[in-house]
Amino acid sequence: MVLVKILVIIVVSFPKMRNFMSEILPVPAATVVLVRESKQDSGLQVLLLQRNSRLVFHGGHWVFPGGRIDEADYDKTEGGLEYLAAKKAAVRETREEAGLEINEDQLIHTAHWTTPPKMPRRFSTWFFVCPLVKPASVAVDNDEILDFRWIAPQAAIADAKAEKWVLPRPTMTTLSDIADYGSLKGLISGVTSAKIRVFPEGSEFYRPSEMGYLA
Repeated sequence: MVLVKILVIIVVSFPKMRNFMSEILPVPAATVVLVRESKQDSGLQVLLLQRNSRLVFHGGHWVFPGGRIDEADYDKTEGGLEYLAAKKAAVRETREEAGLEINEDQLIHTAHWTTPPKMPRRFSTWFFVCPLVKPASVAVDNDEILDFRWIAPQAAIADAKAEKWVLPRPTMTTLSDIADYGSLKGLISGVTSAKIRVFPEGSEFYRPSEMGYLA
């Protein structure tokens, strides 16, 4: 009898649980696509980091440096605007995850991705491209991030299609967007003039002018 009551409670509550899942608000975050020129690949290389498989979000996957925007990031901005805080988060996360010091002035806003509804964790993420003109030495923490790799975008896409590693959809799409550029000069020119990629199109969580981004 007790088991029957429990099952009834679960069945009655399930629609409410589904509605709750769909109403989870995404957490603002920032991601940085670090790009350098490479004689080895005769073109560009991007930095990808391997997340610890124990992590709930994209555990074991290869991603760009990034993470949620902290309250301290907002506190350091004028007016507490999300875009300005996202730039600070991008710099901080790059330092924490890859041991690299970058400057906000190097960041080029290129995309904004929001995790679809009904997911247990959702993020609304500002994507930035960061061209590196000087040699950079990467250092991971061997905790949240276990490994790193500089790789040509085309090679990274090929390895993912061959199931050698897992790349999240935003990562794959970003790599595809920059794969045809052969130099930092061409990349900078291309991404600064290109339309910002927004997923989903018309996202209510991407209000650039209101959030401090003026194209």
